[in-house]
Amino acid sequence: MQGLVRDDCRTADSVICAINDAIAERIGQQKFRIWFKNSTRLTLTDDQLKVGVANQFISTWLESHFQVQVADAAKAVLGRDCRPVFAVDSKLIGGQKSFTFNENIIPAPGSSALTPKTAQSSQSASALTLAAGVSAGQTTQTRPAQGRNLKLTFDAFVVGRSNELAYNAARSIVTDKQSPFNPLFIHGGYGLGKTHLLQGICNELRSSRPTATWQYISAEDFANQFVLALKTRKLDAFRHRMRQTDLLAIDDIHFLASKPSTQEEFLYTFNTLDLAGRQVVLASDAHPREITQLSEKLVNRFVSGMVVRIDTPDFKTRCEICRRYAGILKKSVPEEVISYIADNLKRSIRELQGGLLKVTAYASLQNAKIDLATARAAMAELIERGEPTMNLSNIESAVAEYFGITVSAIHSSKKDKTVALARHFCMFLARKHTRMSSSEIGRLLGDKNHATVLVGSKKIEEQIAQNAQLNWQGPTGNRVCQAKAILEQLEGNIR
Repeated sequence: MQGLVRDDCRTADSVICAINDAIAERIGQQKFRIWFKNSTRLTLTDDQLKVGVANQFISTWLESHFQVQVADAAKAVLGRDCRPVFAVDSKLIGGQKSFTFNENIIPAPGSSALTPKTAQSSQSASALTLAAGVSAGQTTQTRPAQGRNLKLTFDAFVVGRSNELAYNAARSIVTDKQSPFNPLFIHGGYGLGKTHLLQGICNELRSSRPTATWQYISAEDFANQFVLALKTRKLDAFRHRMRQTDLLAIDDIHFLASKPSTQEEFLYTFNTLDLAGRQVVLASDAHPREITQLSEKLVNRFVSGMVVRIDTPDFKTRCEICRRYAGILKKSVPEEVISYIADNLKRSIRELQGGLLKVTAYASLQNAKIDLATARAAMAELIERGEPTMNLSNIESAVAEYFGITVSAIHSSKKDKTVALARHFCMFLARKHTRMSSSEIGRLLGDKNHATVLVGSKKIEEQIAQNAQLNWQGPTGNRVCQAKAILEQLEGNIR
């Protein structure tokens, strides 16, 4: 500890002060102010650092989110390992009014960590509310004049065969007097326009019905605000904000997977809005039935509405996207350059925009004309890396069909022989034919970690190298085939 603590910080209180400073340095001043300052009491023993809190909810939250940072901070100050222990401190409970939640608030069984018995101080509550952006002006929009404007509109959306159904469904939410479906659930890969449609709905509603209220928020913000509402005893305000709006648009709804209490809260929110004839619009990177650890109740609600997929844009649509973006950049781009970019960049709208931006920037920096030669030079590296011959969605579909199971089964936690074999082939093919990292593949295959993906891929590699004989239970009974033959058949089907 000597040399790590200043000469004037040798008392126990000074050491605790230094540890607090070290924690703040690691997690940031804002998070420290929200979760630690005036909310915790540190007590140092020989080999432990006790982090005292006011209730079990806060204890569980801090332990799951900041345990590593607290341990690192203690080690940096003390010069030795010191295990942090999070526990309820009676001294922090004193003087605070006790309360209990109605069971309907968090009905999920076994969720005792989310039933705090005490309230946070009003000062900390105010800081939490402000810092987390609970106010409508930061993460959501209620009245258009009260917060930031969303930048994406229907006018800027390029409609093609891949997204026409989703676009028309989104427009009908605003143009029809009574929405024909609730919810509207839009799903598809990254950078294909899901967020654009959600923001377009909100902006169109603002223009056509100025008195209507609406919320646009990510599922992560919904979850964070729900947790903070629990912590600060502001559930009524949170629920009023979410349930008394004419339109609720939530992006990346798959974020709620594996969060049962937040899912339950959202289910009640959806039911309240639906019964009141108000609209819910959702976006996700997967079909509701392919989102693992999503409650069956929510899945049933989602599929009861309009579920529509956005696919990768075709060549004609990609060309039009490039033309629109060139107009935004205020650049004159020849048609042959636009065709060249659209023909070589096929995965997403963001990729097209990035390619066009690179070409125009390259021409500007090289003081050259924007022509085909310039485009080839600017995009040489992108093209050299090559486009993936497959995408994960196609891989999943082909593998599921081949082994006679569903894509949902591949995403699930089932470990029977057929499902495990199919899942391992998905992991192997995704690593071989896409640019996705192991972590990305794992997340999209049902929140598996990267180590699971590596192990599954390695197992298939070994079986292919040995051309092992594999057997599994298909719809027509037991099947047997060589590993290389399976791989050849799968790759042929996918292409």
